[in-house]
Amino acid sequence: MSPPKKDSPERIGLHSLAPAPGSRRPRKRIGRGEGSGTGKTSGRGQKGAGSRSGSKRRANFEGGQMPIHMRMRKLRGPHMKKSMPFEPFRTHTQPVNISALDSRFDAGTEVTIELMKANGLASRKGVPVKVLAKGELSKALTVHAHGFSAGARERIEAAGGSCKIVDA
Repeated sequence: MSPPKKDSPERIGLHSLAPAPGSRRPRKRIGRGEGSGTGKTSGRGQKGAGSRSGSKRRANFEGGQMPIHMRMRKLRGPHMKKSMPFEPFRTHTQPVNISALDSRFDAGTEVTIELMKANGLASRKGVPVKVLAKGELSKALTVHAHGFSAGARERIEAAGGSCKIVDA
């Protein structure tokens, strides 16, 4: 085994790790003389509350403007539509009316969610589909959806069809 050549660069290892040049800056030493640029008042300016120790400079202070947490509405509880936190428990569904099913599908069709999407209904991805009772249904359809209103279920079954609930 031959020894390494003298003119080859030094091997990289744990002993030679260092941050990239210019990526680390030295700490700002305040109050160390006028020549440093942050002497005397240490970058705090003259007088006033901000120059004193114990001054309460809040991170979210808005310069005296009414702060955001005081501008927001104050109704509490997740069950109210107008309340904070902003509707974390609200469920979202996309509606499909039975009149739309009547106009787009032939009698005896098994209407799945994929088939609805292909026909321009229930186009929002990942949002559950609920069939609503607006309009009339004159054909027997087997409808697959995440939910049905009571009126829609009645009208589909009255027309000779059936309702199948799909799990999300």
